[in-house]
Amino acid sequence: MPGMWWVVGTVLAVGLVAAYLIWTAGRVERLQARAESATRALDAHLLRRAAAAAVLAERRYGVELYAAARIALDAVPEEREAAENDLTRQLRAVELDPDDPAGEAVIAASRRLALARQVHTDLVRDARTARGRPLVRLLRMGRRHDWPQYFDIDDPTVTTRADVTTG
Repeated sequence: MPGMWWVVGTVLAVGLVAAYLIWTAGRVERLQARAESATRALDAHLLRRAAAAAVLAERRYGVELYAAARIALDAVPEEREAAENDLTRQLRAVELDPDDPAGEAVIAASRRLALARQVHTDLVRDARTARGRPLVRLLRMGRRHDWPQYFDIDDPTVTTRADVTTG
């Protein structure tokens, strides 16, 4: 009988370790999926802002803003951060009118983009932290996915004429 307790204790310990490993692998997968989803959402917001900026430039602000918006819309992934930062600089150089529908579209898209960028950064950080844990690396739990990447752009919020006069 005393030897049976060792067997029960060993089975229990193995079961607990297995449950922990399954839980950890599930957590890594969930965080990875959320980071990938946030990347797709960020990309959609980047495209919306660039499209709104192109419409605004066609109506009002001219060639430089339009060129920056088109470059951001057409940028390949390796050039995307630089193109988006250039678009942000171009948008900051113009005084956006929140009463103009095209200006309001750019302002709203920029605000949503800022929120999407923050969510993306938080989820990528969490996924990278989970994947960087020694046990996760040792067991290669995240090997099916690419390493989550930050998208490093300037704060995309823009100032409006109303912000300048009240600030």
